[in-house]
Amino acid sequence: MEHETESGRAEKYTYISSQHGGYYRHGFVDHAYLYNLYFPPEALFDRLKESIHDLVLNYPVAQHALAELVGTIINQNADRIVVGNGAAELIKIVSGQMARKLIIPVPSFNEYVNAAPADNVVEFPLDFPSFHLDVDKFAAEAARVGADIAVVVTPNNPTSIAVPRADLQRLADKLEEQGCILIIDESFLDFTEDPGEWSLEGTLDMHTNVAIFKSMSKAYGICGLRIGYMVTANNDFAEAVRKGVHIWNLNGFAEEFLRLLPEYSREFWESCSRVRTDRDSMYRMLRTIPGMNVHKPDANFIFCRLPDDAADGPDIARKLFMDHNILIKDCAGKTQPDAHRYLRIACRTEVENHELTAALSRVLSQPGRGTK
Repeated sequence: MEHETESGRAEKYTYISSQHGGYYRHGFVDHAYLYNLYFPPEALFDRLKESIHDLVLNYPVAQHALAELVGTIINQNADRIVVGNGAAELIKIVSGQMARKLIIPVPSFNEYVNAAPADNVVEFPLDFPSFHLDVDKFAAEAARVGADIAVVVTPNNPTSIAVPRADLQRLADKLEEQGCILIIDESFLDFTEDPGEWSLEGTLDMHTNVAIFKSMSKAYGICGLRIGYMVTANNDFAEAVRKGVHIWNLNGFAEEFLRLLPEYSREFWESCSRVRTDRDSMYRMLRTIPGMNVHKPDANFIFCRLPDDAADGPDIARKLFMDHNILIKDCAGKTQPDAHRYLRIACRTEVENHELTAALSRVLSQPGRGTK
């Protein structure tokens, strides 16, 4: 960093801000992307290395065998499961090809909207400034616009707020009366205090209009392997999504990871516990910044509104990278009021979280912050 010119760092920031990965090549601290730093364990990496020749030289298995592997992990019948090249592949199929009218609370993960034709999407604003979902109003709006697919991300991205299971059950019942499928994206649910108390995965037989999406990249720390899945008791919906994936949509490394994963269940849950400890500590740290409004997180990242006299989010994010080599996500691209005033900060280790908080405090305390 000390050998880079200011213009060089500015060009680097512009380039990185336009990318969707490959960050490890550029030598900065990544508080933007959302993943578990404590998993997989080295022993699992060693097992993958041992098999590298076979994994490179041979075709991987196809969809049904992949579904059986995931089914072993989540204790569900393979017929209910569709495995994707990341959840993004499944989102593309549902949003881009299947939904006639999709409704989603916003702000949320942008890909559900981006993958759909513009005329096929309705964005439902979350309550402001709490960002909580009123499921009764959401269901009513879904009925009014004639939505055939509704999406709820819980915990939500970027707000890190989870929707209570009782609310989701009530929403599922209301939407079922309207013939509407409810997709519940639980990609960050393993970071909640008690995932089983939030998820509808164990009650799918009671809600045949519910499909659960999950990106394994986040909780399992395997962004590069690209594994996601859908599970639903709705056989027709499962088959329709299944028809959208190609025969070898996952590579051999992803397949082998799924085969090995059941042996590391204890290590996985311990890693999630460590993430929660670090996240809660980071939440307390960020709340010490004067004027910062920090939302209590349920996932492994924190959503906050900048102090009223601070510069806008994009300016703060850029300054943090330029001066401290730390990347965070501003929310200017989200659909919400005052989006440019919000930041989303990913949790890392205790030491890195402390350094992030100190650096952000210094950036905010500099003269010439501006009045917003």
